[in-house]
Amino acid sequence: MKAIGKILVLAGVMLGAAMGWPGIAAAGKASVVKVTARSSGNGTYSFSASVAHADTGWKHYTNKFEVLIPDGKVLGTRVLFHTHVDEQPFTRSLGNVKIPAGMTSVIVRAWDSVHQAGDQTYTVKLK
Repeated sequence: MKAIGKILVLAGVMLGAAMGWPGIAAAGKASVVKVTARSSGNGTYSFSASVAHADTGWKHYTNKFEVLIPDGKVLGTRVLFHTHVDEQPFTRSLGNVKIPAGMTSVIVRAWDSVHQAGDQTYTVKLK
């Protein structure tokens, strides 16, 4: 029964997208398009991340981005508390992120309220 339910939901999403109906299929996943990193000293960094996502409103919007290392450990998260329907791409910052010694790059990944983690991440080298 669970498999049939998943198939029906997927079919409904695909039909909605094909018909041009607004909703969960329209916005897709959030993508990180640019990141800058600035050392704050003592092994901490500030990050400015530009994210693109076709937010449709409160039911489907970019709700956070995170800084992580290649093994998947999340070092910091910037929660986004509102939609960005008319601001695309948008840029937000996250400061005071402690980077492990010897780490030369980190990954920034955006999330949306429907699809969760986006596929288009951004790897930024640390100076």
